Amino acid sequence: MGAASVDVKKTINLPKTDFPMKANLAQMEPKTLARWDSEDLYAKIRAARAGSSMYVLHDGPPYANGNIHLGHALNKILKDFIVKLKTMEGYDSPYIPGWDCHGLPIEIKVDNELGARKAQMTTAQIRAECRKYAAKYVDLQRKDFIRLGILGQWQDPYLTMSPQYEAVIAGAFVEFLDRGYVYKGLKTVNWCIHDRTALAEAEIEYEMHTSPSIWVRFALTSDAASIDPALAGRNVYGLIWTTTPWTIPANVAIAYHPKFEYVAVDVDGALYIVALELLKVTSEKLGWNDPKVIAAFPGAKLEGAIFRHPFLDRDSLGILGDYVTLEQGTGAVHTAPGHGQEDFEVGVKYGLPVYCPVDPGGRFYHADGAAGRLPEEIIGKTVWQANPIITELLKAHGALLGEEKITHSYPHCWRCHNSTIFRATEQWFVGMERNDLRARTLKAIQDVKWMPAWGEERMSNMIATRPDWCISRQRVWGVPIIAFYCENCQEPMTDRKVLDGVVELFREHTADVWYDRSAAELIGSATACARCGGREFRKESDILDVWFDSGSSHLAVLTPENGLPWPSNMYLEGGDQYRGWFHSSLLVGVALKGAAPYRECATNGWTLDEKGRAMSKSLGIGVEPEEVISKFGADVLRLWVSSVDFVEDVRLSDMILGSLGKAYVDFRNKIFRNLLGNLYDFNPDADTIPGGELLEIDQWILLKTEELVAKCRAWYDEYAFHKVYRAVYDFATTDLSAVWIDIAKDRLYTAAPKSQARRSAQTAVYRIAYALVRLLAPILSFTSEEVWGYLCKPAGSPDSVHLALLPEPGELSHGITVRNLAKWDAVMTVRDDVLKKLEIERAEKRIGKSLGAKVIVTAPDPFYPALQACAADLPAVFIVSQVELGEGAYSIEIQAADGIRCERCWKFTLDVGSDAEFPTLCLACSDAIK
Repeated sequence: MGAASVDVKKTINLPKTDFPMKANLAQMEPKTLARWDSEDLYAKIRAARAGSSMYVLHDGPPYANGNIHLGHALNKILKDFIVKLKTMEGYDSPYIPGWDCHGLPIEIKVDNELGARKAQMTTAQIRAECRKYAAKYVDLQRKDFIRLGILGQWQDPYLTMSPQYEAVIAGAFVEFLDRGYVYKGLKTVNWCIHDRTALAEAEIEYEMHTSPSIWVRFALTSDAASIDPALAGRNVYGLIWTTTPWTIPANVAIAYHPKFEYVAVDVDGALYIVALELLKVTSEKLGWNDPKVIAAFPGAKLEGAIFRHPFLDRDSLGILGDYVTLEQGTGAVHTAPGHGQEDFEVGVKYGLPVYCPVDPGGRFYHADGAAGRLPEEIIGKTVWQANPIITELLKAHGALLGEEKITHSYPHCWRCHNSTIFRATEQWFVGMERNDLRARTLKAIQDVKWMPAWGEERMSNMIATRPDWCISRQRVWGVPIIAFYCENCQEPMTDRKVLDGVVELFREHTADVWYDRSAAELIGSATACARCGGREFRKESDILDVWFDSGSSHLAVLTPENGLPWPSNMYLEGGDQYRGWFHSSLLVGVALKGAAPYRECATNGWTLDEKGRAMSKSLGIGVEPEEVISKFGADVLRLWVSSVDFVEDVRLSDMILGSLGKAYVDFRNKIFRNLLGNLYDFNPDADTIPGGELLEIDQWILLKTEELVAKCRAWYDEYAFHKVYRAVYDFATTDLSAVWIDIAKDRLYTAAPKSQARRSAQTAVYRIAYALVRLLAPILSFTSEEVWGYLCKPAGSPDSVHLALLPEPGELSHGITVRNLAKWDAVMTVRDDVLKKLEIERAEKRIGKSLGAKVIVTAPDPFYPALQACAADLPAVFIVSQVELGEGAYSIEIQAADGIRCERCWKFTLDVGSDAEFPTLCLACSDAIK
C-alpha cells in the first residue's frame, strides 16, 4: 500500500444514507397510509398493548355536514398526539372516532336539495335522504381525517344514526323519564322562527343586532295614594323601556326591584315612576328639562299596583323581581311571560297568564289566554314586521315617549344565523332541580381535572345558572321522543316495559321504525291507558335535542361490549363545547351514572388568521387543511399543531407555514438525515461502545439528550406539545448540529472506520437517533415512520415506530457513571467565544478556514481547570489545528497554525510526511488508512 495506490478521498467516511433530503411529503405520506392500512397497523398496536392499563380519550363527534376545516384538523391532530403518546407510554389507548349525524343543519341542507319535492314525501322518506346525506359526509370527512395521519378504528366508528346508537339515545330518554328527571310543560324557550323549532342554550350564538328601543308609558289605574300619599289624585304612569316592541301586545305586568329607590317625577303635569339612579339618563333620552321629584319610595310599594295596557283592553300588574337591574332603561321591566325566560318564571310566581300570540313561524294570530283582542294591523305579520306597526300604535295612543335605534348583542340561531325570539310552547325538559341534578353536577365538576384550570369555574357557572334543559325539537331528523298519548283522555303512557320494547325496535330497525309504524304496531293493540282504559294512542311528534344525542355518546361507546371502561380519561374539544358536548355529556353522566363521563376535560382554542380573525370558509378567511397538505404535507400541519399552546387561540397563515416548512427541513435534515448518514456501517448489536468507555465529549451530548428526553417526557405528561417542539428544535439546531456534530465530524469522517474513536461517536449518534425518532413519533408521525425504516435498530424491534415505546431518559446515559456536564458546559462557553474570535479573524482575512488556526486561551477559574482537563479534545471542540492553554486573565488569541496541512483531514500538524508511504498525510490519517 502506498500513496500511489490509494485514492485518499475515497478513504473518507463521508455520510451515506438513502433517506432523502427532500421530503416530498405530499407524495410520500399517502404511500405510508396505504401501508398502514394494508398491514392494519391500528389493530397491531391494540394487540401489542392488550392487557395493559387503558387510557381512553373519548372522541367528540364532529357534525357530518361539509368538509373538514382547520379547527377540525387542530382538534383531531391533538387527539392523535395524545393517543399515540399514551400508546407509546405502554397504555392500551384505543381511538374510536364518531360522528354526530342527526339534527337541523343536515335537515336544512336536505330540505334545500329536495325543494318542492319535499311536500310529496313522507317523513320516513325525508329521513332516508337525511341519512344518505350524513353518510356521504362521514365518508368524506373520514378520508380527510385519515390523511392527517390519525390512527383509529376508522372502519367501525360510532355514528349517532346507527341502530345501536339510536337505541342508546332512546333508552337514555326512557331512563331519564323513569327516574323522574323529565317532564313536559309550557315554558318560554329560545325559538327559531326560520327553522320553526325550539333551541337549547348550546344552539344559541350571540351576534350584533340593531333593534328599535322605545320608552312606553302605562297609566296607573289603582289607588296611587297606596304607593305614596303625595300621588293622590294625580295622573301617574309606569314607564318601561324595551328593545322588542313586538312583545308589547303580550304584556301582562311591569316588574320592579323591591329594594331599589323609585321616584315619581312631574313632567308637564304627568307623574312618571322611574328608578332614582336612572332618572338622569332617562331625562336626557326623553328630553325632560327639569323633572320635579314629587315622591320617593322603595320598589316594594309597587307590588299589586294596576296599570292599563297602552292600546289593549287589559290590565298590567305591578310585580317584584330581583332580576331587575339599573344597567339601562328605567328600572321597570315590561313583562310578557310568553316571551321571556325571567318573565315566565316571575309569571309562575304571580299566577300571570302565559300569553303567546305568535305562531311557530313568528307570525301574530288571535290567541286565547289574555284579555284584549289584538289589533288587526299586526295579524299575520312576523314579529319583525310588527315592530314599526306597534310603535305607531303606541304613538297614536299617546303612550310612546321616546324611541331610538340600539346596536347590541342578540341571540341568533347557531345554524341559520337568523335572530331568535322567546316563545312559550309545550316542550320536554330535564329538570335541573329534580333528584338534585344541579347540585350533584356541580359536585361532579370538582372531581374533574380541567385544562385550562379556568374551565372548572366556567362550567360551574353555566350549570349553576342554566334553566331546565329543553330537550324537544320540532323537526324530523333525529331520535323521536318515545312517548304516547291516550286519544281519549290525552294521558301520557309511560309504562317502562312498553317503552323499552320500542327501544329494542330502534336497535333492530333504527329509529325510522317510529315513522314506518303506527302507535298500535309499536306498542301492541292490547296496551291500555292506565287512566281511562282507552286503547287508541298517538305518538309524540317531537324529536330529541341533538345535544342529548351526542351527550349520550359515552353510554353508547364506553361499554363492556366495546371493551372500554367508563368513565373516559379525557374529553378534548373546542371552547364552545362548555355549553355543548362537555355540558350535555356531564348532565347525562351525572343523571344516569352518578359522575362526570371524563376524568380530564381539555379545551383547544380557536383557529385564527394572521390578523386574528376567526377562520371562515364562507368569508374567504384562513387556510384549509387540504391546501396545506397538498403543498407542504400533513406532517407540517402536525408540526404547526405541536408548535402552538393549543389551549389559546392559534394563528396560521402563509408566512407561518413558510417558517414551519423551514423548521420541518431542520428536523428532517439537521436531526434525522445528519444522524442516519453516519450510521451506514454501524450495527447497534455488534458495534456499540459501552457508555463508560465513550469519549467524554460523546458522553456530554448523550447527557444533554438525556436532559432533553426527561424534560419532554414531563411536558408530554402536561400535554405541553409546544414545549416539546421548541426544546427539540433548539436542541437540534444548537447542541446537536451546531456543536456536537460539528465537533464529531472529524472523527466520524477521518478516523479508521472501526476505531474506538469513531465507534464512540457512532454509538452516541445511534442512541440519539433511536431516542429522538420515538420521542417525535406522536408529532411527526409520517416522518418518524420513514426514519424508522432507515434506522439501524436493535434485533427484535417492531416494524413500525408507532409500535415502539417512548425513550426513557436513562437509555441515553446507560453505562455512564461520571457525569461531567459542568466541566463541558464551561468548555462550551469558551468555545462560543473562540468561534466569534475566529469569525472576526476570517472576516479580516488573517486566516482562511478555522483549521488553519492555532488558538491560545488564557483563562482563570473555573474555566482553566475545565479546559486543562479537556486539553486533548480542545482542537476538535474549537475546530482548529492546535490549542495552547494558559492560566490568568481571560483572553483569546488567534495565530496561524503550526506545521503543514494534511491532505486528508485538512488539519495542520508537525508530523505530515512522517510516514514515507503517505508523504502528504499526518500520522493519524496514515494510520487510519492502514
